[in-house]
Amino acid sequence: MIFFLSHDIEVSAKGVGIVGLGSIGMEVAKRLEAFGCIILYLSRKKKPFITYPFYSNMLELASNSDALVICCPLNEQTRHTVNKEVMLALGNKGVIVNVGRGSLIDEEELVKCLMEGHIGGAGLDVFENEPNVPQQLLVLDNVILSPHNAAFTNETFMAAAQLVEDNLEAFFSNKSLSHQSN
Repeated sequence: MIFFLSHDIEVSAKGVGIVGLGSIGMEVAKRLEAFGCIILYLSRKKKPFITYPFYSNMLELASNSDALVICCPLNEQTRHTVNKEVMLALGNKGVIVNVGRGSLIDEEELVKCLMEGHIGGAGLDVFENEPNVPQQLLVLDNVILSPHNAAFTNETFMAAAQLVEDNLEAFFSNKSLSHQSN
C-alpha cells in the first residue's frame, strides 16, 4: 500500500519501521528490501539473527522512519501503540500502514493528524471499530482503505481450507493436529 499513496513518493532508500517482526513482519520486510528500503524494526525483544536495526522505543523508531508498517498483535500493551506522539515523530511526510489490528492505532488521532497534515498518509486494512470506518477517512486523498483483506488470496484461502480438512481428519482419527494457532 505504501507505494501507491502518491505518484511522487520514491520508495527506494526510505526507512521503513516495522512494528512486530514476527512471521508477517518478516514477509513485509523481505518485500520492502527488494525495493531498496532500509528496514528498521520494533519487537518485544531483539532478534539475534536479524541484521536490521532494532528499536525498543516506538517514538525512536518513528523518528527514524519514513513509514511505519504495523504488524504486531493487539494486546493491553499494544493498544493505541501508535498514538499522537508517534504520528508527530513520524512527521508530515510519513506514512502509516496498518495490517495488524485497528486498535493498534489511536484512530481518532490518526484522522486528526491526516486532516491537519501532521502525517503524509495512511494505508489501512483494519479499523478500530470494524466494520465502521470513520467517515473523514473516506474523503481524504492521502489514505488508501481496504476491507480487512490484506492476507486473502486464492492461495491462502485454499491453504486454510486444506488445513481445516487435515485437522478434521486428524481429530477424528485421534492424531495430533497439523497446526494449532496461539
